[in-house]
Amino acid sequence: MKPEEELCLCFHVTQRKVANYLRIENPRSVSQLSECYGAGTGCGWCRPFLKKMFEAHRAGLTEAELPTASDYAKSRSDYVREGGGTPPPGATPVE
Repeated sequence: MKPEEELCLCFHVTQRKVANYLRIENPRSVSQLSECYGAGTGCGWCRPFLKKMFEAHRAGLTEAELPTASDYAKSRSDYVREGGGTPPPGATPVE
């Protein structure tokens, strides 16, 4: 996933915004990432990936291993269709 691509598809939060939030705010818990433009508070699909970024940051790494944006969006669509969560109005549409 490239920095300019969306990590939170519900609130259009890019991977770069989350990385900058981690670098600047240095949150003490993964739940504090919700303060980054609401990341993780929509359908819930991005929460495991936010956790990966949080853990990488805590380990002193500059990047976390994330899927490609197209694989990520498709898997999120499957997740929502299977009842995993409901995106809010204005979220990136389910494919």
